[in-house]
Amino acid sequence: MKSHDLLMLTAKAADDKRAEDILALNMEGLSAFADYFVICHGNSDKQVQAIAQEIKEQAHKNEVEVKRLEGFDAAKWILIDLGDVIVHVFHKEERSYYNLEKLWGDAPLEDVREAFTI
Repeated sequence: MKSHDLLMLTAKAADDKRAEDILALNMEGLSAFADYFVICHGNSDKQVQAIAQEIKEQAHKNEVEVKRLEGFDAAKWILIDLGDVIVHVFHKEERSYYNLEKLWGDAPLEDVREAFTI
């Protein structure tokens, strides 16, 4: 699967579980390990886990290997490594604390809104 298609798949899966403030950062040329970062958050531990679980299930359904999944039990910051796309699912408070958007401020935003209507 092309990295942009995988990006849209993950954005839609996150949106399907009502993730908030879904952002995609285009990391091409900035990161040696991923083309895109997806950052989103949920408002409860259960929602954070549901978002991550949906992304994982959609990846498997589309024959995309989940290379690594970390932080699921704690449900404060779940990292899902899908190869070309790395997804960060935060609990709302953790997202503002770590502020990855600012850390990777040089990365241009990728518009993923079209994924929400699929």
